[in-house]
Amino acid sequence: MDNAIVNTLAKGCAALGIATDSASQERLLAYLELMIKWNRAYNLTAVREPQQMVTRHLLDSLAIAPFVHGQRLIDVGTGGGLPGVPLSILFPERECHLLDSNGKKTRFLFQVKTALGLDNMTVHQARVESFKSESPFDAVLSRAFASLQDMVDGCHHLLAPKGHFLAMKGAHPGEEIIAVEDRCQLEAVHSLVVPGLGEQRHLVDMTLR
Repeated sequence: MDNAIVNTLAKGCAALGIATDSASQERLLAYLELMIKWNRAYNLTAVREPQQMVTRHLLDSLAIAPFVHGQRLIDVGTGGGLPGVPLSILFPERECHLLDSNGKKTRFLFQVKTALGLDNMTVHQARVESFKSESPFDAVLSRAFASLQDMVDGCHHLLAPKGHFLAMKGAHPGEEIIAVEDRCQLEAVHSLVVPGLGEQRHLVDMTLR
């Protein structure tokens, strides 16, 4: 992997205050390499330039790490594995489930799990509305849902009592928050600074009423 990419990742993790050992950084870079390779055939992401992929995918996903709590996590509509794969690498002691309805994307994720030896990561191919889990989740994460209302409608059955919805957003979604305030308690809206990205990022943390 190009030295500039290695340095961007290392400096970005340091700026986020995230402690990553060399093994974790190697796995993150191996994931990036797999994404670049499979993207040609599977169209996993519109971002093609590796340096941008570090910023827009890896660091963007890792920026939420300080606010993710609980033992069982599920990333709904994970696509190419964001933020689920970076979090699986960062938190090997936690159960990370990645859910997507797209067969190509889940095949890619099975390859990532095998190649990187991510025993704590489980991949599911299903629509979120019909997906049933034996145990509920402490946190339901999303980077891809159109709105908070869609997230609550589609995922409320997955949440454990006192579990948290964690929705990754760009600009502060004030109107979306108002739309679900009768069903959800807003716990926090974290303003995120992603190293190298001059765009707004927010993480909305909600619980069911």
